[in-house]
Amino acid sequence: MAHSEFYKESIEQPEVFWEKQARELAWYQFPKTILSKNKDDYYQWFEDGELNISYLCIDKHIEDGFGEQTAIVFDSPVTNTTNKISFNQLKEEVSKLAGGLQSLGLQKGDTAIIYMPMIPQALYAMLACARLGVIHSVVFGGFAPHELAIRIDDCHPKVIITASNGVEIDRIIPYKPFVDQAIKEAHHKPEKVVVFDRELGVDIEYQPYDIDYTSLVDKSVPAEPVSVSATHPLYILYTSGTTGTPKGVIRDSGGYATALKFSMKYVYGIEEGDTYWAASDVGWVVGHSYIVYGPLLNRNTTILFEGKPIKTPDASTFWRVISDNQVKVMFTAPTAIRAIKKEDPQGKLMEPYDLSCLKYQFLAGERCDVATLNWLEERLKVPVIDHWWQTESGWAMLANMAGLGLQPVKPGSAGKPVCGYDIQILNEEGEPVSSNQEGYVAVKLPLPPGTLVSLWGNPERFKKGYLQKFPGYYFSGDGGYKDESGYIFITGRVDDIINVAGHRLSTAEMEEVVASHKSVAECAVFGIHCELKGQRPLGLVVLKSGENTPLEDLQKEIVYDVREKIGAVASFKEVLVVERLPKTRSGKILRKLLRNIADNTQYNIPSTIDDVGIILEIETIYKQHKIL
Repeated sequence: MAHSEFYKESIEQPEVFWEKQARELAWYQFPKTILSKNKDDYYQWFEDGELNISYLCIDKHIEDGFGEQTAIVFDSPVTNTTNKISFNQLKEEVSKLAGGLQSLGLQKGDTAIIYMPMIPQALYAMLACARLGVIHSVVFGGFAPHELAIRIDDCHPKVIITASNGVEIDRIIPYKPFVDQAIKEAHHKPEKVVVFDRELGVDIEYQPYDIDYTSLVDKSVPAEPVSVSATHPLYILYTSGTTGTPKGVIRDSGGYATALKFSMKYVYGIEEGDTYWAASDVGWVVGHSYIVYGPLLNRNTTILFEGKPIKTPDASTFWRVISDNQVKVMFTAPTAIRAIKKEDPQGKLMEPYDLSCLKYQFLAGERCDVATLNWLEERLKVPVIDHWWQTESGWAMLANMAGLGLQPVKPGSAGKPVCGYDIQILNEEGEPVSSNQEGYVAVKLPLPPGTLVSLWGNPERFKKGYLQKFPGYYFSGDGGYKDESGYIFITGRVDDIINVAGHRLSTAEMEEVVASHKSVAECAVFGIHCELKGQRPLGLVVLKSGENTPLEDLQKEIVYDVREKIGAVASFKEVLVVERLPKTRSGKILRKLLRNIADNTQYNIPSTIDDVGIILEIETIYKQHKIL
């Protein structure tokens, strides 16, 4: 079927379309009601269906005779380890861990936090929770204890599953001490902490609440999958909010499984049994959807990579992994490719590897600049496909759908709307704008299966943040425009969320930390353009009168505070001291103007500004510090 006909059916007859796709799964009870509304008057999919996503990811393939197929390839250049795990082995590990969690009292509807590095036990923990109907919340290991504590207090986990440590290029990340620190800070106290000792010579200071992972699994009775409703939450995944308080996106079970299975075939164009690699982290939505659930649902071998695109050991590591494992489709962030390009501009490190196995290279997480896309396409000699989606959507919203026959790629565009997404560009009044006119990117309701269903414990914030601005639409928070051929170009966030190397981070949260420093009278934190990471945060501070702390010490203290409170993931490294900040007459700091000056883009000085002379002062300071 042609892309246009397929897409048209998904928009005009969504219930017919998604019932067909749902039949690709082995349900315990196939849904009779395809689309309905929940108690909060919001759309839900397959409400009377029953299934278990852990069963679909593991047991179903073994029943079909594929138990010896490799399910997971663990490739860890930072520990010089590679390991292949079959579906049979995966079932044993997951079912025994699930049995162990059951013995600790976990049952359907409970919550658990997973705070682990990129090791197989992180996947086992996710799938074990799913097997029991326990709602998991994976917290990215780059977040500091304070951020973990916030999430503990929001989702009230009965158990936390963690590891002794993570390994970076040249350092050990102390996961277990971070968990202990977070528990001390949090008001809610988990009953148990399950600790996997990586046996890398790191001492663990055991607490009364600790349980050894290996001992728990060794003595447990394997657990069978528990049937759950299609609307049962599979996981909570926190994403940055403009208030600085993270939002717990809730993903259901049946709609998510249906959407991911659909996307593997039609968005990524990959067949069952092939090898798929998403070079991301399980702490992010890409890791949930395309390291764990999507590939395993589709019986693909998935690559679990503990390393970096460079320095583990060099910029050839991605090409080695693709060649060694016959990767058919690969997915990473443009930041990773820019880092490789910087280290190896001519692509010489590709040459020793046979990359003929690779069919498609996908990019997402941030807008891909045209130069990076062209550089990669010239060297890989395969289609390089930029696509766009969000933590909230859970899977692609814009793409060039490889499974329907590739359409021409337009560099700079993330493609056309994916089946199920009726994407419109709206003006401030909520009216569609004409071609090539920039506006707000919004999706007409209902959203397709697999997208967020609410925010954990806060349905009002869900409605206010996503549904109120344009009634009848989901508001994405991004701006963009549509060309005359229907291709959509995303221009960036319209709020104070910035995208650093594919990670969405709140500048409001960073600003709160900076403002709490004893020497700071007021401040502004905003994102500016970065060749490598897409965006990076910049802080401007006005000091209190009489402050005499040496400037270098002050800057180090503020950078340290942000790293300590939010984590290294913030990439907050630049603080400039200014005499004053540009404001409207009502006192609002003009952050967009500050960003536009730094990015050397055209800007207009608002008529509401209280002092035009400050703009020249800011430009001078930027030039002195080589921001401009």
